[in-house]
Amino acid sequence: MPRQPVKTAAPGGQPKTEGLGLARMDNRIFERLSEFIKAELGIKMPSSKKTLLEARLQKRLRELCMESHEEYCSYLFSPQGMDEELVNLVDVVTTNTTDFFREPKHFGLLLDHVLPTLFDRGGSGKRVHVWSAGCSSGEEPYTLSMVLSEYARVSPGFSFNILATDISTQVLRMAVRAVYPESKIGPVPLEYRKRYLLRSKDRSRRLVRIGPEARANVRFRRLNFMEDFSLEHQLDIIFCRNVVIYFDRPTQERLFTRFCRKLAPGGFLFIGHSESLTGMNLPLEPVAPTVYRRT
Repeated sequence: MPRQPVKTAAPGGQPKTEGLGLARMDNRIFERLSEFIKAELGIKMPSSKKTLLEARLQKRLRELCMESHEEYCSYLFSPQGMDEELVNLVDVVTTNTTDFFREPKHFGLLLDHVLPTLFDRGGSGKRVHVWSAGCSSGEEPYTLSMVLSEYARVSPGFSFNILATDISTQVLRMAVRAVYPESKIGPVPLEYRKRYLLRSKDRSRRLVRIGPEARANVRFRRLNFMEDFSLEHQLDIIFCRNVVIYFDRPTQERLFTRFCRKLAPGGFLFIGHSESLTGMNLPLEPVAPTVYRRT
């Protein structure tokens, strides 16, 4: 269980913590953790990732005042650990890399082809349901919201909602806050910046916030792909990009099969350019590179 560190005097009179140096992970502990991470999160952890996992867990060992990964495992797999520590382990092992308008051709296709197709099929009053699956810190769903808001401006009767999910509570907190460094908004077109972004009143902070119009139709939720999950609506668009690259092939196919059950006939699936559905038995037809239509 977590405990208080032992304080002693360091050179110069500053306190230091003993017994919390760099902990090494033996193979038995790594195998136990990697099997658990694969089962719980779907993320594959081959032996080549041992050093990475060892390094990423160092901060948790320091925060919990633990001296070894074996001690950490004993805590993690206890009832208390399952309640309190699993969420922190998720933050340790997940990779959250994203940007506004990442893979920009997807958003051009969305605006020029996908939304007109859905709108023409649904007619006036059509409400489009979108899922940003693996939304990380929110740049993708807010990009989607800006693009769909632009389409709504010229398409009376069109409306939408966006469900944005991630397994990491840490990045979801950032997404809900909707505040980003100015350095992140370079890919956002100037007219979108004027319409959908708010600059900090204290310009020295160099921060921007997503404006209320772009936030209004986005709802965030924690979701683990490996668990049974339900969604409120059948979906018209799913963005799941650069997420399944961390899963093995059978897990990817099971996940995309579940996505297809959530996707309405004629709906669209967008995946990352480093991902492929080749060889999978799915009710999808290609529309463009990494974009598919539900048959």
